[in-house]
Amino acid sequence: MKSNVFRTKTAVTCAGALVLASLLAGCLGGGKTAVHPQEAENGDLLAYVTTDKARYNPGDPVRYTLTMNESGQGGELVVRYKHLNEVVEETTVKWDGSPEVAWEWTPAQDDFKGYMTEIYLKQDKKIVDHANIAVDVSSDWGKFPRYGYLADFHAMDASEQEAVIDRLNRFRINGIQFYDWQWKHHMPLKLDGGAPASEWPEIANRLVAYDTVKNYIDLAHESNMKAMNYNLLFGAFEDAEADGVKREWGLFKDPLLTNQDMHPLPDSWASDILLMNPANAEWQNYLFEQEKNVFEHLPFDGWHVDQLGDRGNLYDGNADKVNLPAAYESFMNAAKEAIDVDYVMNAVSQFGQANIAKTPVKFLYTEVWDAHPGYRNLKEIADQNAKYGKGALNTVFAAYMNYDHADSKGEFNTPGVLLTDAVMFASGASHLELGENMLAKEYFPNRNLSIPAELEDALVVYYDFLTAYQNLLRDGTAEKELESVSAEGAELSDTPELGKVWSFAKEAQGRTMLHLINFTDATTLNWQDNKADQAEPIEISDLKLTVKADAKVKKAWLATPDYYNGSAVELDFKQKDGEVTLTLPKLKYWDMVVLEY
Repeated sequence: MKSNVFRTKTAVTCAGALVLASLLAGCLGGGKTAVHPQEAENGDLLAYVTTDKARYNPGDPVRYTLTMNESGQGGELVVRYKHLNEVVEETTVKWDGSPEVAWEWTPAQDDFKGYMTEIYLKQDKKIVDHANIAVDVSSDWGKFPRYGYLADFHAMDASEQEAVIDRLNRFRINGIQFYDWQWKHHMPLKLDGGAPASEWPEIANRLVAYDTVKNYIDLAHESNMKAMNYNLLFGAFEDAEADGVKREWGLFKDPLLTNQDMHPLPDSWASDILLMNPANAEWQNYLFEQEKNVFEHLPFDGWHVDQLGDRGNLYDGNADKVNLPAAYESFMNAAKEAIDVDYVMNAVSQFGQANIAKTPVKFLYTEVWDAHPGYRNLKEIADQNAKYGKGALNTVFAAYMNYDHADSKGEFNTPGVLLTDAVMFASGASHLELGENMLAKEYFPNRNLSIPAELEDALVVYYDFLTAYQNLLRDGTAEKELESVSAEGAELSDTPELGKVWSFAKEAQGRTMLHLINFTDATTLNWQDNKADQAEPIEISDLKLTVKADAKVKKAWLATPDYYNGSAVELDFKQKDGEVTLTLPKLKYWDMVVLEY
């Protein structure tokens, strides 16, 4: 299957501290070509590059397909496979002028490693174009989750589904939440004579085709993505008693049990949602049997378990107060014992996250709302989750961009999305945002906002960056306090502030990572960019940094999704009297400076 996602054409120029040997220097010893990402041209010949999977198990070959914008001229591809800033292997691939070039590479057997594949087109001894694509070698998708979604399951052509999955593959998405695919929350799969029905209405009365759901799961598996079956852990339709659900299993707003808790929905929908007690053993057994029907007839890999946040004081069928977070923990542990699949559970505004972290979830998932409006709150949640998960569970944010702007037709605001992703990724988290479209509302089928081409292209590089540098961004990565960081050319701050560059440090793999996120021209410090008016930052050039570093620094390098297609480039530096000084050529949204000791 062929992706229709075009590689971003990032403008690349040389800059003082980064100008190394001339690109025209020919070959180095051992047949290596002297190519430096910051000096490579970005031309119009390499249209887009794909791989056959979004994630690879150790030992799997990676199959590349490079599509050209023009045919007939030919040339040579210099292909470099890099882990962080080190070239682990290099090869050349002949281009005979055909529209596509295909080749394979088998990475080392090492598990849980990210790579960047750099591709340079050489013609007449000159590098004329440059493209990148990241590769994730991980036996378990939950280690480095890059979570996407699907929300439309009407009858559709296979080619339409293939295009959706191909696009998500190019974004390196390795897990997909199948949102509102189910018939009723208490009876998700509609059966007809013991077999799945061919179609059914979901809660908003949109039709769902069984063949569409099944084919999406199969296509996801072909790209080594996990398919997650979405459902609440305590939801029942108003007609649930006719299907065997008992009212006394419910959650009630009063000790007299007169008012069952419920989630109201529009009158045109199939039902409001009545809430059941997740700790009630009979309700657990009922819902687990229903979910077993799902896994028997559809090859989902796991269950994405949803909740509805803090519900206030609640009572069970015996008029006893219910500790809802503890009930979540009871439910999730019982679910894993009853159905041994992958689990993810939503923590709405962090509600119950401390308890969820004690259950067998693949990672921690936080749906962010008004209680956490600022960019700083995103980092605080990621840091809190790292503590809840004892450093073993990474974070995925469900965070809806341009929320108010999405009340009517329009476009996503590129600066708002990229600044939010920069903060999330630098903080060690990822963002549930990409599906058939992009999320602006908690109701995933909302498609009022379209994705401008510049944002689509930029996000390809951002997700390559998240994947290629996963071992620094979220592989046991810990906070690091730096005694002193100063800059010439911009004002730094250790918290997000308007008019300043936010700087904070992390450490992993024996390296220190200094993250610089540019709020110099920002109009708001609220990540959601509700009105889609976040300003595009003006590029900062030749930013001179001084960093306190008593230990001897062996190497310094820069990686940014905003330039060089995300390739790492080495930096010249000086170390004297316990301080390291270096110059960053450019800062747009986010730079990551890496110091190796």
